Amino acid sequence: MAGAAATAVFALAPGAQAGADGSFIGNFHTLSTVASTVPANGDVNPYGMAVVQQSVGALVQGDVLISNFNSVKNTQGTGTTIVQVSPQGAVSVFAQIKASDLHGSCPGGVGLTTALGILRDGWVVVGSLPTKDGTAATAKAGCLIVLNNQGQVAETFAGKDGIDGPWDMAVVNHGPLSELFVTNVMKGTVAANGSVVDNGTVQRLILLVGPSQPPALINSATIGSGFPQRTDPAALVVGATGDAVGSNGTLYVANALDNSIAAIPNATWRTTSAGTGNTVSSGGKINDPLGLTMAPNGDILTVNGANGLVVETTPQGKQIANKFLDKSGSPPGSGALFGLVVAPEGDGLYYVDDATNTMNLLH
Repeated sequence: MAGAAATAVFALAPGAQAGADGSFIGNFHTLSTVASTVPANGDVNPYGMAVVQQSVGALVQGDVLISNFNSVKNTQGTGTTIVQVSPQGAVSVFAQIKASDLHGSCPGGVGLTTALGILRDGWVVVGSLPTKDGTAATAKAGCLIVLNNQGQVAETFAGKDGIDGPWDMAVVNHGPLSELFVTNVMKGTVAANGSVVDNGTVQRLILLVGPSQPPALINSATIGSGFPQRTDPAALVVGATGDAVGSNGTLYVANALDNSIAAIPNATWRTTSAGTGNTVSSGGKINDPLGLTMAPNGDILTVNGANGLVVETTPQGKQIANKFLDKSGSPPGSGALFGLVVAPEGDGLYYVDDATNTMNLLH
């Protein structure tokens, strides 16, 4: 499949600042649709994103991997594909995962989430929070699925490893070790039947990674806990979602139900829980923050499910810029933004729009 880029002139949202205070997104004013994210099997609802840093196996440097959460029937928690999109809009299927492919435990099977990352040697890790029929009543704890650089399943990490509804994930690679920071949203959530429970966690997994054998789990520790979460008919689950690690080792977490960004200090070596961490910023333009990543200047970028904005926030908590990305939600600005990643060379911001099932570029 291939997608042709379509460009539209970007209009600043009310109150947005163009490059003020050294902002990253303030330098960009144009939106381009790079490609459709719908593969041949019809999966929709693009969620997770990861940029390929080095060509290996089927992975091509500069391309973007995108996980799909829904099947062709648009049922949540039943998507099985990861597509690979080039900057020019060429689309291929990197992986199509069946429950029968899984090696190891994965309660409920396959329903790919926003948790998506790439380790050294091209190992790819993706979260699964599956359902039988797209409803929270049938949602299960799922697992992390590890794929080799050809898109084939190698292993899983599940409940005994601290995984309980992996909703998003940050990855830090250094030498032969990789750290995964996984936000979990399923503990006690289905049983609460729509009521808020403060059971969300962030799990830190340390993996030993090499070229020939699947990554080996060295340690797993809960470094964040007590995040609010609940089931939701439109989003399946609402809770702690996107996370990313700053240069100082702080983990920033999008706390969706509290409309805030939380900071867990010393995350890259922490072995105990910091609870919900410290609040960096809340309210203002932050409204149902979902995807989160770090800008090249060290600021925090979040995309919102309730207003369609990407918001740039300094580590000190000042919201310095915002842009309206989602013009196609129903209503516009509602519930279409999830994954986002900085484009190579820092010359734009890739994001998915699950109302149009596209990968787009703010530049």
